[in-house]
Amino acid sequence: MHAVPLAAPTRQARAAVAALFLTNGAVFFNVVPRYPQIKADLGVNNAVFGTALAGYPIGALLAGLLAGAAIRRFGSARVAALGIVVTTAATLFIPLAPHWVAFGGALFVVGALDAVVDVAQNAHGLRVQRLYRRSILNSLHGVWSVGAVLGGLMGSAAAGLRLPLAAHLGISATLFSVVALVAYRFLLPGPEDAERPAEAQDVAAADLPPARGQWRSFTGSAVRMLAALGVLAACGALVEDAGASWGALYLSGLHADAATAGLAVVAFQAAMTVGRLSGDRVVDRFGQRMVARAGGILAAAGMGAALAVPSVGAALAGFALAGLGFATLVPAAMHTADELPGLPSGTGLTIVSWLLRGGFLLSPLLVGFVADLISLRVGLLSVVLAGAVTVVLARVLVNHTAG
Repeated sequence: MHAVPLAAPTRQARAAVAALFLTNGAVFFNVVPRYPQIKADLGVNNAVFGTALAGYPIGALLAGLLAGAAIRRFGSARVAALGIVVTTAATLFIPLAPHWVAFGGALFVVGALDAVVDVAQNAHGLRVQRLYRRSILNSLHGVWSVGAVLGGLMGSAAAGLRLPLAAHLGISATLFSVVALVAYRFLLPGPEDAERPAEAQDVAAADLPPARGQWRSFTGSAVRMLAALGVLAACGALVEDAGASWGALYLSGLHADAATAGLAVVAFQAAMTVGRLSGDRVVDRFGQRMVARAGGILAAAGMGAALAVPSVGAALAGFALAGLGFATLVPAAMHTADELPGLPSGTGLTIVSWLLRGGFLLSPLLVGFVADLISLRVGLLSVVLAGAVTVVLARVLVNHTAG
């Protein structure tokens, strides 16, 4: 692949959209370490607190499909940057919640806003990627992971210092709102399709529908593609949830102490971050399909071996291999969805992102049900299944990343 000379505004736009990904990852993860204090202040049990926490994914699911319309109306740059500012403002209602229902309502709003911002920042990242004519979306998702770690460290430090929650979230909101507003100045101007090839713009801009037979054929093809991409995205969500929600519990069942059990999510996220930060070069060299297939095999084999020979060391290695294997899958599914011909700007990306969030909502229910019915060890075979499904469905991915 030949190097493409890049103008300063293009490089600035990449830095700006990376700042949005960082900020988006950091905002909500500032809140997560304060959950024990919030639960104690509300005076509720685990079941009630868990019900309140469900407000976040429910809000994301209900609002996620509105992202495409918002992007077409206001542009991905404005929706992403100003949406982060509004999201930080919404987090300020969390310390004011006098009841668990109000707390759940605040999380519902934050989740709804985050879903729209997430689609918008990915849409803008794909605009910048078309100018680069090589993959950069994986590194942007890697920066999001760095932001999540940063936010978690900020929240943990605030909790350790016993900083009042209102003051802590006020500082977070101010800091990340400033970052988002500064980044907004350097994002790409113009319409969402400005960086697409001329022929793709002509298809997207056509106001008149094609002939009836052609419309039916395209609709069926588009539905099948979006369904396959949605399943791939849901596989990515299932594997991410396995590392985040069940890793520590699985290691605890292997008689690991609390500190060691907590390393499951660290191993998973660290490997995924490394995979995303290095994934663009790998994808540019081998193509998204081959990388997704290899990643599915790596994750399935690694977790399968860890579950076949249960031990703390094998489990940590298995979660790390799962994180590395699935590092590039969600960005690849999003990129392919955004390149589907004939759809209005942001539509394919919006639908796949919505299905991704559906995966995050359903995954813990699925694994938890199997764990209660049989065992968590059997429940985590879902990671192996996700790897196998990825190997089969990776053929639908766009193999190139150049615009």
